[in-house]
Amino acid sequence: MTDTLTSNKPELAEGIIITAKAAKQIGQIRRENNIPETHGLRVGVKGGGCSGFSYVLGFDSEAREGDRIIESEGIRIFIDPKSLMYLTGTQLDFQDDLNGKGFVFTNPNATRTCGCGQSFSV
Repeated sequence: MTDTLTSNKPELAEGIIITAKAAKQIGQIRRENNIPETHGLRVGVKGGGCSGFSYVLGFDSEAREGDRIIESEGIRIFIDPKSLMYLTGTQLDFQDDLNGKGFVFTNPNATRTCGCGQSFSV
């Protein structure tokens, strides 16, 4: 069984919140790679990275058993139950500035992040 949560108000979303800039970049990646609009964005956490956990992004054609399904900025997001524990309240943004170009996670659950911002510990 999967749960679906839709919210236009970031403070009401359980899971992650996608900014407009991140949603625009996700749309561009979809178009460039011919990924159907019906595919959801899978956001997860895996062991590894210099701080203990690292973020995982990808596209899936459908949700898996037990996934939380969230809609943010018109993007359907799939999060597995274990990752949800670490991702609740996280914001996914996209930055393109002098420091580089890429997705940036702001995770209120992280007690420490590495310099690259791609791994964290709790």
